[in-house]
Amino acid sequence: MTALQVRRVQFDFDGDVPFLWQPEKPAFSLMTNMISIIAIAFEKYIVQAIRQAMPLITEPSVAAEADAFLRQEAQHARVHRQHLKALSRTYPGLQETVERAIGCFDELLATRSLNYHLAYIADLEASFTPTFKLLLDHEEQLFRPGDERVASMFLWHFVEEVEHRSSALIVYRAIGGGEAYRLAVLPSVALHMGRVLQVIVEGFNAHVPLEVRKIDARVLLPTFRARHFLRSLLSLFRGGSDGSLPDGLAGVSGPARRAASWRILRSQLPNHDPEHQPLPAFAAQWLERYERGEDVVRWYSSELAR
Repeated sequence: MTALQVRRVQFDFDGDVPFLWQPEKPAFSLMTNMISIIAIAFEKYIVQAIRQAMPLITEPSVAAEADAFLRQEAQHARVHRQHLKALSRTYPGLQETVERAIGCFDELLATRSLNYHLAYIADLEASFTPTFKLLLDHEEQLFRPGDERVASMFLWHFVEEVEHRSSALIVYRAIGGGEAYRLAVLPSVALHMGRVLQVIVEGFNAHVPLEVRKIDARVLLPTFRARHFLRSLLSLFRGGSDGSLPDGLAGVSGPARRAASWRILRSQLPNHDPEHQPLPAFAAQWLERYERGEDVVRWYSSELAR
């Protein structure tokens, strides 16, 4: 039997939900809002692909893992849809952005093989544990001062991503997915995800006024940041300013970022085992509080009330 637990956590997004839910860190707000849209689109893709794979899985323990994995992901998509529905009440065009992101994955689902889908999911999911460890290791700096409803949602989601860190690779390998193929499709996975990010960034800039988002959403794109870096070097050479971009991870140290980058790189290598990844201490803290039946929907205020 799988150790994964499907938690139907009820977050309240009925009232006004600010687009910049973390006003002191607009780049981090945009980054996590982007994750919210990716969650809706990518996790729909996961559920559809895993359902296609289920009849091919013969090992009962793998079938149980796959079922729990897709049901956890379905819960994530459900809650993120509520978040984006709340944002779309103020900025209706964001719903179009969500649909365009979903369309990117729908097209992929219709044109590539099941083996490709499972490799794509395994590649991306393998990168999540080191990525979300970086965020959860710095939850005080990144999440605490913001809108508590949104912060608590992301904390829940990132903890569960760490919890099912091995699921995608277990399913991929169970149907005979090879390590060479998973590595071979990685460039196309990166290119496709880049197109999804472009769609979301364009939607933020088009549908949310600059006075609300505060910054150009293109700062979320690696290609935009790389071009800006080259222009800054040229400007410095000419005696100008470096024109630093807003940093979505402000407050996170350089060594911590480099360690996460190294772990993300290693997660894509053949025979990677996510079970051996260093885990964020916060994930255990969150799971313990949930198991005690305490409030995880308003994480910080419920902590103060204890």
